[in-house]
Amino acid sequence: MIDVLVVDDDFHVAEINAAYVAQVPGYRVTARAHTAAQALATLERTPVDLVLLDHYLPDETGLTLVRRMRQLGHHADVIMVTAACDVATVQAAMRHGALQYLVKPFSFAGLRAKLDGYAGLRRTLDGVGGRGETGQERVDRIFGAFAAADTSGPALPKGHSAPTVDLIRRVLDQADHPLSAHEVAERTGISRSTAQRYLKYLEHAGRISLTLKYGDTGRPEHRYTWVAVN
Repeated sequence: MIDVLVVDDDFHVAEINAAYVAQVPGYRVTARAHTAAQALATLERTPVDLVLLDHYLPDETGLTLVRRMRQLGHHADVIMVTAACDVATVQAAMRHGALQYLVKPFSFAGLRAKLDGYAGLRRTLDGVGGRGETGQERVDRIFGAFAAADTSGPALPKGHSAPTVDLIRRVLDQADHPLSAHEVAERTGISRSTAQRYLKYLEHAGRISLTLKYGDTGRPEHRYTWVAVN
């Protein structure tokens, strides 16, 4: 069983999230917490595999809590479950080691997709090393496990990560006009070549639309808009 700590300042939301988790085979909620202090106290006394963590807590932010968890030696994995969807928070969550990011409000299917992905990642980690794979093959399989098991969208090709797709989605979704690859790169903090590679994939997958903007040079600039429904 995968033991889960649900952290949310709203008691009602915490109960709903816990009920969702309980419906997914292989998972059980071992505790709920409504402040960062309660969460840390729970981690001190209760074994936890995964923390479903809200960002907006009354005593400190979820990202600050993740940093303190690591400083204190708590290695439970983290999936952010929060209404915070600005690019800066998403980037910080990625840098601090959050495995996934789910934006409120969400459906049971949305949460289950993340939990199924996490379970797939754990199965992959348990199985690495026994297939005669090269080091790079093992690493690729580990990094691809979460995305492959996430049924909320199309399977990602090799070399693409779900967090980066999520980051680009948020940038395009929040923009008030179509963005170029250069603008996407600037707003996400990734390189222009990486942005172009992801945008090409997302266009082919039907998740963004491409328009052409003609300037004085006569060479059109590609601009992108998010159109997929999550």
